[in-house]
Amino acid sequence: MNLKSAALLMASLWMAAWISPPATVASPLKPKAAEETPDIRRVALVIDDFGNDMQGTTQMMELSVPFAAAVMPFLPTTKRDAEWAHRIGQTVLVHVPMEPNKGKPEWLGPGAITVNLTDEEVRQRIIAAIEDVPHAVGINNHMGSKVTADERIMRIILTVCKEKGLFMLDSRTTDKSVVGKLAAELGVPTAANNMFMDDVYTRSHIAKQAVKLQKLAASQPNTIVIGHVGAPGKHTSDILKQTIPSIQQAGAKFVPISEMMH
Repeated sequence: MNLKSAALLMASLWMAAWISPPATVASPLKPKAAEETPDIRRVALVIDDFGNDMQGTTQMMELSVPFAAAVMPFLPTTKRDAEWAHRIGQTVLVHVPMEPNKGKPEWLGPGAITVNLTDEEVRQRIIAAIEDVPHAVGINNHMGSKVTADERIMRIILTVCKEKGLFMLDSRTTDKSVVGKLAAELGVPTAANNMFMDDVYTRSHIAKQAVKLQKLAASQPNTIVIGHVGAPGKHTSDILKQTIPSIQQAGAKFVPISEMMH
């Protein structure tokens, strides 16, 4: 082999070593056993609109897997539902009513956060909502496509969350949400919803969403799904009870929403 060929061979070997991942070298920071453990696919279930003794409340409380009960403040069964969920070992969230781009004002419920409020009014309302829901460890938005896209208001809400040690689940009612950006800036744990089970109330639609949920749970490491008590409540609870075993048998694990926060 002449000198030129030898030099080219050495260069090729050096480049291969440089770009190849060190697959056979165990990291000193990570036990070998941990490397061999397969990733667990996780599903976090959130049920919105507790607090007003809505249809499906009892059926949802009977679900056999971890879920978060998102309880609206200032309603007739707010405290009962929050205490109930906590007693059976489920996570409690404050389901904060926030102004949408479209929708009837009466859908929001009492104590809603709207874009016409002053900074101090926003702060007072979010604190009052949090204090009205016992055992809450985080918040999520009820409606809120207008508010979650408003940086001024969300900065106030997330600042209060940080002060009180709460996380925020972004229900993702708009693709213009600023929650993720501001939460990262302020150091507030957050995550975003992946899908709604019952954005259309018919049983056929909810059944189709259940199929979608199964596909998501099988194809991605983390899936967050939101359902509701109320008009779709009994359909949603029935279909969830039918779907949960299939998801588990396929290897996914239902976990508390807190495990999804980053």
